[in-house]
Amino acid sequence: MRHHRLVGTAAALLTAAALSACAPTSGPASSAQATPDDPLVLRLAHNLNERHVTSQALTAFAEDVEERSDGRIAVQMYGNGQLGSESQVLGQLSQGIVDMTRVSAPGLANYDPGYHTFGLPYVFESEDEYYEVMDSPEMTEYFRSTVEDGFVGLTYYSSGARSFYTAGTPVRTPEDLGGLKIRVQDMRSQTDFVEELGAAPIVMALGDTYTSLQTGLIDGAESNETVLTQSAHGEVAKSFSLTEHTRIPDMLVISSDAWRRLDAADQELVSDAARASTEDHKGAWAESIEQAVVDAEAMGVEFVTDVDLESFRAATRPVVEQYAEAYPEVAELLTVIEQARE
Repeated sequence: MRHHRLVGTAAALLTAAALSACAPTSGPASSAQATPDDPLVLRLAHNLNERHVTSQALTAFAEDVEERSDGRIAVQMYGNGQLGSESQVLGQLSQGIVDMTRVSAPGLANYDPGYHTFGLPYVFESEDEYYEVMDSPEMTEYFRSTVEDGFVGLTYYSSGARSFYTAGTPVRTPEDLGGLKIRVQDMRSQTDFVEELGAAPIVMALGDTYTSLQTGLIDGAESNETVLTQSAHGEVAKSFSLTEHTRIPDMLVISSDAWRRLDAADQELVSDAARASTEDHKGAWAESIEQAVVDAEAMGVEFVTDVDLESFRAATRPVVEQYAEAYPEVAELLTVIEQARE
């Protein structure tokens, strides 16, 4: 027990030290006053490790901002979850402790309910459509529209298409999920649509999923292909069914206060660097998925392609309609997506 208290105390001290290190400084009040000798520092926190392709995109973004601004703007990185979970860092963003973060899009729904939309099933029909819509002027305008909600979306990064994978029976139709216990992310939209398919959603940390699959505590989970290799789930789940039910973007957001500290030219400079990092990320992400498939097949994972996608779309459509009815912001964003699609 004493050991546990010491570990907890040490963790708290490390977090406090990290927060102290990134506390607001007496630097320039705006980018217009910044110089290479006295730069405007923007603190960016996220919970990805340095090997993750999105973490690498964030690092490239930070380096690009410094280069484009000739050193007047510096992005200070706090990765690997140094400052806590996504929700904790979002709280720090609203408090002005950090200026930017990377967050799974539905995590922003507490600040703008429209972001629930990105966690809903089959909002995007394909990867090509996803990229076309996310890169559209309509979506860029939407990302910029939340300044009164405390944040501005700078860009997005793909986190792939999420599909079901199981330790037992392959999933080809919604009926195959009936009664199965499926690990989901801690997002209301995820639990709602999995329930609609007749399965039992189990909210669980990713780190606990391997053992739970191995022991039968859960029957399956849902994610993209990289989880099979990077988290070794392919060792205990041999069937990956390409339902591709959601395409949930990661968002790079900046607090409204930090955004206002940038003059108009520097707002565009930072936005351009963010979009450039997204373009590079697309290729890196595709390569990571391709390699994950090759490695997972070598582990004995079967990729199930004869999935009845139309049945899945029909079975989950009521969830989309329920969210559109409950949240006007969701209905609005679905309209934006439809306009961009057309």
